[in-house]
Amino acid sequence: MAFDDLVLSINLLVSEMENEPEDAHEILERLHLQLNQLRATGLPLPDDLVELEKRLERDFQKPAQPTEE
Repeated sequence: MAFDDLVLSINLLVSEMENEPEDAHEILERLHLQLNQLRATGLPLPDDLVELEKRLERDFQKPAQPTEE
């Protein structure tokens, strides 16, 4: 897949994440795959995407907050 196609695909994932936050974990996994493909090209990754990946990883590592009933 060409670099531009990968970037477009990642942008679509981010849009999905904004529109469907309940699927964020699945979207994070897909983002990992896309970023790993970009890393394989040897080209530098956009800083904002790397930061997004790190932020999402931190969010998913936090323990779930108990809901009040």
